[in-house]
Amino acid sequence: MKKGLTTKKALIIFGPRQVGKSTLVKALANKLQKEFEYFNGDSAVTKSLWKIENIETLKQSFGNKKVVILDEAQMIEHVGLICKQLIDADLGIQFVITGSSSLTIADKTQEPLTGRKWEYFLYPISSAELIAHQGIPKFIELSPQYLVYGMYPEVVTNILDAKEILSNIASSYLYKDVLSLVGIKKPQLLEKILKALALQVGSEVSLNELATLISADVKTVDSYIYLLEQVFVVFRLGAISGNERNEISTKKKIYFYDNGIRNALLGNFAPVATRQDAGALWENFLITERKKLLQYNGFHGRTYFWRNKQQAEVDYVEEIDGKIYAYEFKWNPLGKVKFPAFFLEKYKPIETKVIHQENFWQWLSVYPY
Repeated sequence: MKKGLTTKKALIIFGPRQVGKSTLVKALANKLQKEFEYFNGDSAVTKSLWKIENIETLKQSFGNKKVVILDEAQMIEHVGLICKQLIDADLGIQFVITGSSSLTIADKTQEPLTGRKWEYFLYPISSAELIAHQGIPKFIELSPQYLVYGMYPEVVTNILDAKEILSNIASSYLYKDVLSLVGIKKPQLLEKILKALALQVGSEVSLNELATLISADVKTVDSYIYLLEQVFVVFRLGAISGNERNEISTKKKIYFYDNGIRNALLGNFAPVATRQDAGALWENFLITERKKLLQYNGFHGRTYFWRNKQQAEVDYVEEIDGKIYAYEFKWNPLGKVKFPAFFLEKYKPIETKVIHQENFWQWLSVYPY
């Protein structure tokens, strides 16, 4: 993140609400040993000050501060244009911006801030971080807990209150940006879509089937899922395909950024050992945690799953520098796995590996590329 520390560019940190973005940027400012001015985009006072027509007044409000933090910047209208003018004014100020939604920052300000920003992403706590902090034995011991309650910082540090914390996040913060920024008029439909997606984790999602299930049209369902992606609730994983007729590439899998949020939506915090959906929890956990590891280490490749019309499947595939790495996920270490011959012949993966309870910690903590 050090390369982002230049007054010529804004440092933008994206991530879901409640993952610690505010704490991180304040700690960063303190580490720089510089006084900072803090603005919260959720505040009415901040919204009234951060306006195009108030640029000169806004500059004066910074005083002699060398760091200015704008938290939850997606709540500020035309925030990109405002930041562009402030950066171009060469005030000698490091601007640090956080956003729990890319609806405004990534879309509306992408062009105005071209060449004027460094972007980073902050997830809930990662397995690699917990392993470094707790040690491998403790992390493995607590992993069933993480499968059920997820990795939000407040949850990890207050596990006894996990159900209440997650229910609060799922019922308030989860919808906040979608409802306030987009003005969705049917929050009940959004809730139905979220619950349907929660039940389909690990399975390919058909928008047509999903639309029929919740009695909505396909375009609406697709647009709502897109919005949920923009506020970092879910993400899609596409299929790898070499355009062979017997391969399937149109459907996608959809995962939640956090297992705890997924379980809160379903109202199910039962121990993983007693659950029928243990496999789905395991897959969502592994793919999300691997996503954190790759992004934090600058991975520049692509990720997929693979399946053909004969129902042969590979859970997860990574492609980097033209090389393929294939993985299967099994909750039971004794479960037998055979990678499809067609896949092996066509893609010739550098590595094929089964990730299970006895080796997952290494796969989630050691960057291989």
